[in-house]
Amino acid sequence: MEIKKIFPHLPERLLGLGEIAENLWWSWHPEARMLFKRIDRRVWKETGHNPDKMLKSLPRETLELASKDPDYLSEYDMVVWKFRKDMEQTECPHLKQTRDPNIPPVAYFSAEYGLHRSLPFYAGGLGFLAGDHLKECSDLRVPLVAMGFMYPEGYFRQYIREDGWQEHADQMLDRDAASISRVLNDQDQQVTIRVPLIEPPIHVAVWKVQVGHVCLYLMDTDIEVNDPWNRGISSRLYGGDIEHRLRQEIVLGIGGSEVFQTLGIKYSALHLNEGHPALALLEDIRDLVQTGMSFEEASERVRARTIFTTHTPVSAGHDVFPFQLMEKYFHSYWPSLGLDHDRFLRLGMHPHESHAGFNLTAFALRMSMYRNGVSKKHAEVTRRMWQSLWPDRPEDRVPIDHVTNGIHVPTWIEPKMQLLFNKYLTPEWLDKHDDPTVWGAVDQIPDEDLWKTHYWLKIKLIDAIRELARIRWGQGYVSPSVIQAGGSLLDPSVLTIGFARRFAT
Repeated sequence: MEIKKIFPHLPERLLGLGEIAENLWWSWHPEARMLFKRIDRRVWKETGHNPDKMLKSLPRETLELASKDPDYLSEYDMVVWKFRKDMEQTECPHLKQTRDPNIPPVAYFSAEYGLHRSLPFYAGGLGFLAGDHLKECSDLRVPLVAMGFMYPEGYFRQYIREDGWQEHADQMLDRDAASISRVLNDQDQQVTIRVPLIEPPIHVAVWKVQVGHVCLYLMDTDIEVNDPWNRGISSRLYGGDIEHRLRQEIVLGIGGSEVFQTLGIKYSALHLNEGHPALALLEDIRDLVQTGMSFEEASERVRARTIFTTHTPVSAGHDVFPFQLMEKYFHSYWPSLGLDHDRFLRLGMHPHESHAGFNLTAFALRMSMYRNGVSKKHAEVTRRMWQSLWPDRPEDRVPIDHVTNGIHVPTWIEPKMQLLFNKYLTPEWLDKHDDPTVWGAVDQIPDEDLWKTHYWLKIKLIDAIRELARIRWGQGYVSPSVIQAGGSLLDPSVLTIGFARRFAT
């Protein structure tokens, strides 16, 4: 990566800022974010805490001043050293005795990733789980590559009208002002692939986000070679009708597998985050069938290395596509698997809803060796929902396990709270945060110190809400009544309970 080309205004002495800006490592290291904030607090805030956009917005004179400030350079040298040292360490301390370095990485497929607000590729918990997975795998040096979508129109931002109803506004992604880059071939042209065996042809361009040690590849259909009908496939997250949704999931699964093959990336295991990318299984099976295997042999080989995580405990949340749609897009695909029409469609049939269509969750459960919910209770509900796939087993023996959702602690811990923990817990608390004995020391934090930190953060949150209300008022978007309902009258001394997005079913 030629940092000077990306940030032409950056002095030689500060090229390390460009290295950090192009790797989301900065998003979970507060000392790295502070490097950018110290240069110009106002621009840091105006650019949404996006160092890539900030460096491209700052005048050369501001950066030159920072390059001559000895106090700033002292902090800069320390953080850049830490970043480069972190990137040099490629061995996972927990796996070094058991992992064969020649085994390829795990491939992680997800329709959304919650990494930072400068990359609006997420809608909710499923995406943030995926984003936290990538960050945690980077910290632990777990070998992983990831696949997703670009979504240049992101996911809509919600606004409340004066009558209380929701409105939404598009949040366009500036691809050249974020920690994202084009994947180039040997001729310095952006890599594009054609989704195999789908007519009319669909092409995708490939981008990359560096998440510490993990590479996240993103596909974009908004390219000239596609016809207008296809250019909008990846325009936004969870948009369009049922056919648009199927076309998205064809590109995510089958196209994503083709991208990895084009880039020469082999993987030892496949992890599907929800049913959206499940069609990747078909492409992996097809590749093996092309080598001479039967469908049964190939599907067993793929099943043995596939993990499926399901998130949704209600039937309405699972994608089911009408058979005529599946026939429209896969009539030239299933022969390459060695299957006929009926055998192909049976792969996705729900035993009790066989008339409904091709159920991607049923397909993923059948074709995966390892299946898990995201909490113990969720696994119980999921076993009850899908017991019909294993009619000879009692509900408690249905082979769906659970892995309780966790968080990537460095991302979600507020720096002020981290300083408090640094003071009163063991110095290595962050490295040992999964050890219950570490948290036993929380009782030793004086109540007044904990409350002071909490109250300071609450004031900061309410100030941010008021600032947002003020900006919207200044832009003429809302009436006085909505400004009040939007939080401008919140009192930090009052217990306030709220909810995010929606009430679950």
